[in-house]
Amino acid sequence: MRVSISWLKQLVQVNESVDDLSERLSMAGFEVDDVDDLSARAQGVVVGHVLEREKHPNADKLSVCTVDVGAQDPIQIVCGASNVCAGIHVPVAMVGATLPAVGLTIKAGELRGVASNGMICSLTELGLTEQSDGIAILDELGESLPANGTPVAPLLGLDDTVLELAITANRPDGLSMVGIAREVAALTGGSLSLPELDLDPSTTPLNAELDGCFYSITRIEGVDGSKPSPTWLQQRLERGGVNSVNAVVDVTNLVMLEQGQPLHAFDADALERLTGQPVDAKSFAVRSARDGEIFVGLDDQKRTLDSRVQVVTCHDRPVAVAGVMGSLESGVTAGTRNIWLESALFAPPRVRQSARALGLRTDASSRFEKGLPVEMTLPCSARASALLSQEFSCSESGRWVGGNGPAEAEPVLLRRSALHQLLGPLDAADGPEDLDDTSIENCLTALGCQLSAHEQGWQVIAPPSRRQDLQREVDLIEEVARLVGFDRFEAHLPDPLEPGALTPRQQAERRLRQLFCSTGLQEVTTLSLVPASEQEQRIAISNPLLADTSHLRTNLWEEHLQICVRNLKASQRGCSVFEIGNTYSGSPEAVSQTAILGGVICGDRRLSTWATSGKPQAPDYFQARGVLTRVMEALQLELSDRRLTDDARLHPGRAATLVLEGRPLGCFGQLHPAMAEELDLPEATYLFELDLTRLVDAATRSNRWTPAFKPYPTVPFSERDLAVIVDRSSAAADLIQAIRKAGKPLLEQVELVDRFEGEQLGDNKVSQAFRLRYRGKNETLTDDKIQPVHDKVRAALSKQFQAELRS
Repeated sequence: MRVSISWLKQLVQVNESVDDLSERLSMAGFEVDDVDDLSARAQGVVVGHVLEREKHPNADKLSVCTVDVGAQDPIQIVCGASNVCAGIHVPVAMVGATLPAVGLTIKAGELRGVASNGMICSLTELGLTEQSDGIAILDELGESLPANGTPVAPLLGLDDTVLELAITANRPDGLSMVGIAREVAALTGGSLSLPELDLDPSTTPLNAELDGCFYSITRIEGVDGSKPSPTWLQQRLERGGVNSVNAVVDVTNLVMLEQGQPLHAFDADALERLTGQPVDAKSFAVRSARDGEIFVGLDDQKRTLDSRVQVVTCHDRPVAVAGVMGSLESGVTAGTRNIWLESALFAPPRVRQSARALGLRTDASSRFEKGLPVEMTLPCSARASALLSQEFSCSESGRWVGGNGPAEAEPVLLRRSALHQLLGPLDAADGPEDLDDTSIENCLTALGCQLSAHEQGWQVIAPPSRRQDLQREVDLIEEVARLVGFDRFEAHLPDPLEPGALTPRQQAERRLRQLFCSTGLQEVTTLSLVPASEQEQRIAISNPLLADTSHLRTNLWEEHLQICVRNLKASQRGCSVFEIGNTYSGSPEAVSQTAILGGVICGDRRLSTWATSGKPQAPDYFQARGVLTRVMEALQLELSDRRLTDDARLHPGRAATLVLEGRPLGCFGQLHPAMAEELDLPEATYLFELDLTRLVDAATRSNRWTPAFKPYPTVPFSERDLAVIVDRSSAAADLIQAIRKAGKPLLEQVELVDRFEGEQLGDNKVSQAFRLRYRGKNETLTDDKIQPVHDKVRAALSKQFQAELRS
């Protein structure tokens, strides 16, 4: 949107400089893309009077002119224009002047041997027209001329500045001078001087097919399509980026720039010639175009229409694309004497669809697409009719209206507490304070809102020009903040202000994820919603979208196995995944949620083939179990295994209950062969499932979570091996626990190094060999100090497990 400052000053009091006004508009949401100072086009150009004109002695097409520019002596200028003559007033660019329109700096020089000290300018050289036949003759402007030597800019309307504003889609009111004037008044407190509008002109109902729009058509007789617009009107259009056509069309464009409502004028006599029938208000209608209809627009381009395009018709003949462009054959020409003036509100989606279908975007369509207030449709029609009456001796024969008219505005409740909560306090001289009610009311009334008191704040009715935008409470709060200044509000922060951080539990969960990923597993996230099951009771949800997502899941492992199946079918040799998620049990009235850490290790590990000469090798039970061991050791947790034989999912001889701090934590084991065969999974498939809550509780205990300093050993250790024969059912973890207890305080470490079974040991007997490391605190241990402790360990194993020392 191009905004002329001189025009703006006629609509609203503006005391700020152009730079300050640009800054305030940009901060309020109307970003200023460019500032066009028109006076720069005529800097150094003055009014001159041609005293004499003589033929150039050395060139037939050049003239030597003596020009009075208000100086003590006239200056001599060589001019090539054919329309230069003595006695006329012209714009003269003095030596040193720069003409940005043509990129020329005036210098003193000679042309064909004759001195020239300036240049007589055309309108093109001053940037006012694209082409001109000769120099500009100021006498033809019809206005009193200032003294010679006076700057020519005010005379040609170049004493102005034009702001190029970027208007967002939610502010269609910004596409009009009146809308910008209201915005400036709200920002600066300046008084408005807007044109008077007839808000309720007399109308007659129009019974016609109007395809969901609000439509008015006005008959005006006695115009003259050959008459040019007055200079002031042409200048306003030029600064608004609209070309002048004739007085009739220019008036409709002026109202569009001024009020934001696009209008269109049809040549009434041309419509009768086109249709071959008398035309009255009932002849007009709005419908969807028929496939294959031909339309020639005012741009003289022939287009083929289809049903996506909405058209205005006269006797069922398309005479305009609704909200986009009129037809060439029905447009106003030099011979136009009577018109039908259209003012309508077309639905934004239909206008947008029509413009896209035709690849055509106009000033009118850009406004209709954003949405316009229906309350302004008739007043703008009356405004255009009044302006035409000032230019011509024309008369209005009637105005017909049909379609969906204005609806009663619904008030929006603005709560005082919501505004203060969202915006925060103002940064005042005496400290932070909430925005007072008077300031809030002043902001909203400056926008044209109607306010009525409410116990919680105000009931607000937005003006018609802003009802597209101000529909919610938060919209009103944003307007208050925008007018007061976003930078004036302080933040709502907790008191006292404390730094945020992850809790130990959150940190432990993140560390678990990192540790499992470092061992080669990939984290997955599966859906919490699953289908119903015949094998177990699942909780149904009340509003399922699909049958496959109608119940809450009771486990993670089923979907994990399906992930492995899909990956192996996709030619992947292995798939190792884990997930931290919730499972659900109980009843719909009392749902119990359990946090689970589960996963699957399945198939070959591709990154290990370098150690097997490229041959695939699936992990065995102990290698897969070692993944959990590495993770738990990093968390300083020790898991012991107990034989597990009653889990239907797992191999009865290759499964274990994992025990942490004396209580079961979960399970680990190889997938049951029958289930592996059913799913077509490899034999080397291992499941694990752990109680996440208990695991995190143990990992975040202070003795593990908070690092404690432990002195480095300064004396050497001594190692002893101990091999004992025990029952096959005796777990190595139980033996290690007994050894640690009996070996205190010298025993530093114990580990299982060998397990052997053989007939020579006896039935159900195995040999387990342990390596024990002893170390003193401050001295090197000798045999006489180690042996008593070693004997105590053997005695404890013998007593608890009937262990026999293996020779």
